Amino acid sequence: MLRLTADWVVYSLLRFGPDSKLGAAVHFFIYDSIKILLLLLVMISVIGFLRTYLPQKTIKAWLSGRKGFAHFFASAFGAVTPFCSCSSIPIFFGILGAGVPLGVGFSFLITSPLINEYLVVLMLGFFGWKITVAYVLSGMAIGMITGLILGRLKLERLLVSDFIPSNSQANGESEFKNFRARVFFGLKEAHQMIQKLWAWVLLGVAIGALIHNYVPEETIQSIVGKAGVFSVPIATLVGVPMYGSCAAIVPVAVVLFQKGVPLGTALAFMMAVSALSLPEAIMLRRAMRLELIAIFFTVTTIAIVTTGYVFNFLQPILNR
Repeated sequence: MLRLTADWVVYSLLRFGPDSKLGAAVHFFIYDSIKILLLLLVMISVIGFLRTYLPQKTIKAWLSGRKGFAHFFASAFGAVTPFCSCSSIPIFFGILGAGVPLGVGFSFLITSPLINEYLVVLMLGFFGWKITVAYVLSGMAIGMITGLILGRLKLERLLVSDFIPSNSQANGESEFKNFRARVFFGLKEAHQMIQKLWAWVLLGVAIGALIHNYVPEETIQSIVGKAGVFSVPIATLVGVPMYGSCAAIVPVAVVLFQKGVPLGTALAFMMAVSALSLPEAIMLRRAMRLELIAIFFTVTTIAIVTTGYVFNFLQPILNR
């Protein structure tokens, strides 16, 4: 339905041609903007509704006693959610609003765009089961380890205090007399968050649309293919500013691999595009100070580069 709406606006109302780059960028902007704003409305409403049944003290007590498992479960939850980096942010905000520690939230935010069911199907077809299994395990490991590191740094002070819903806003059943009150609480929380975030969403998606449609794949192949031993960090740095889902970028990674780019380099590029993007940073800026975003991107980039070198080392084994 969303895609049909975007098609109608771009090709019927605005009359862009099917081969127009500007038309494709406008289509990307309309489709992703509506999708992310709807996700914000639905997911924050649902999470806010569920929070009315679960006291914040219970959530904190459960997670504080199971720190290692909390990161594992956050990564596992991220692995089964079919979202890109920007689409994962609404759930990430809801998780923080529920009183979950910041590091655990980051474990979800990192893993969610890296792994999903349709990515696994595509990778099985293009790369085979060995590389696919190794990728899934490494994606979850990146989420867990990075989340643990960020959690240990005690960075909560760098959150924007008026953005994340207060832990005292939903403290259990006693404050809500009926089902309708709980539903309205969730809707109100979603409305308040969308008011604070909508402009950042539109700006982030606009930049993503331009990068997605105006940066040729041939340019990426040329830059990465000539980097030699530094191909992994360069591929990662090239991928970070870009925006796209992991499934959408799999064919690009396949082309890089088929043209002789080492496996870990191709996968590092794919991970960077999926887990980190300029639009994501712009959206996170409303809830975080720049220092926290820089730390998050730096630690995650280091983890992706390290994983890329590990895959390059294991390539002879994985290709058997």
